[in-house]
Amino acid sequence: MRRALAVGVSAVVLLLGVAAPGATAADGAAGPQGPDRHSAGQTRAGQNSAGQNSAGENAAGQHSAGQNSAGQRSPGQKIADALRRSPVYVDPSLATAVDSAQQRKLVEQIRQTRLPIRVVLVPLVEGDSWGGKPEQLAEVVHDRMGGGPSILITLGNYSDDIAAREWPSGAHQAFHAAAAVFFQDDMKGAGPAGRIARAISIIKAGNGDEVYKKATAGLGSPTPGPDKAAGAGAGQRSPLIRILSLVVGPLLLVAAAGLLLRRRARLRDLSTPFALPRSVFAAAREADEAGLRERADEEVVRLGEEARAAQGDPTAVTRALDAYAAAGTVLDRARGTVDLAGVFALIAEGRAALSTAPVTLPLCFFHPLHGPAVRRIPWRPLGRREQLRVAACEACLRAVRGRRAPEVLTDRLEGRPVPYFEVPAEDSLWAATGYGSLLSGDGDSLTSRVQRGDFTRTVK
Repeated sequence: MRRALAVGVSAVVLLLGVAAPGATAADGAAGPQGPDRHSAGQTRAGQNSAGQNSAGENAAGQHSAGQNSAGQRSPGQKIADALRRSPVYVDPSLATAVDSAQQRKLVEQIRQTRLPIRVVLVPLVEGDSWGGKPEQLAEVVHDRMGGGPSILITLGNYSDDIAAREWPSGAHQAFHAAAAVFFQDDMKGAGPAGRIARAISIIKAGNGDEVYKKATAGLGSPTPGPDKAAGAGAGQRSPLIRILSLVVGPLLLVAAAGLLLRRRARLRDLSTPFALPRSVFAAAREADEAGLRERADEEVVRLGEEARAAQGDPTAVTRALDAYAAAGTVLDRARGTVDLAGVFALIAEGRAALSTAPVTLPLCFFHPLHGPAVRRIPWRPLGRREQLRVAACEACLRAVRGRRAPEVLTDRLEGRPVPYFEVPAEDSLWAATGYGSLLSGDGDSLTSRVQRGDFTRTVK
């Protein structure tokens, strides 16, 4: 609501040219979300588990080391390596916000708690290595640190927000300890170092749930009206006040509605933990091959964590673990974007095994990095008589219906770029399967084809 008030007051200032003291951008941050929905990743991604073949074990070991096939450390591994030297990691871009002296104080405070607390301060933006989500940053870093009991404090989803995740979940009430700081009046303008120090103190006390409940107790209660607060003189309002009321009211309503929709969108994301976020594909399309490889590596690890933490049909969990192992095999030997797109297709197949949805379509046939398909459509390749039914995303669906050529992923054939599906099927697993669109059913899957060697056979 503070963000809504800031938006409304700023708009009034612009309209009337009246100074509005005390309304700052920092006051407009929205509060953190509710408690954790799930705590995937309690075991290390590199551990052996039932249902994995030897190729999957090798892949898991390499991913837990946080290196791609070129030997470069992933962003998560770089942070993990730094945390082994100091419990506080601050990205260079935030060095002025949390200076060296403040970092030393946090380090000393953490050591006095004798708890496995780590602080990771990294800017979070949509499309970055963590999808702009603090929970994903925490999961990856925890995995790269080797798992085990841990508390990770990061920046939150909003400008004045911090977040905390812990393993095992709820052991020190860290989630609410960090969330409570946002609502404490004396923390306004304290800066990230001050807010983190307060959160560490609450975590040490072990009463985060109680502090959070106290800090948010008055948020739902009605506040005294202006008539009661101002006495008899409140009824005598100036024309300026009446104008402000008329302008601010609708603006606040619009701002509040926007904030509500944004929060509902986040809750939808949290309620479907096995759905690959579309932001992952948006970032993947913009990334170069090295960036795409890093993103694929992060998502492979995440699938392994989700599969091991899943509770349900053992057969479905085994299928997800098999897909995880197959994705690792392809990632380790990927030659370029076409193979890396196959990694994402295998990840989607693994997550579909864990999903409760009755029918899950594969990734877009025309360009898998467009993300999940929305419908199967009839399509005839140029110059051919046979018609195929392929899964298409919304953009490609509109293009085909409008008799326009959809954007397609290209491979190289005889030294020239061609649509990947024009490569002979015997030379490309992806051309043979359309990244899942052309599978025959009856147990046929990308995972099973990788397991029987269809991918490694085509790698030259």
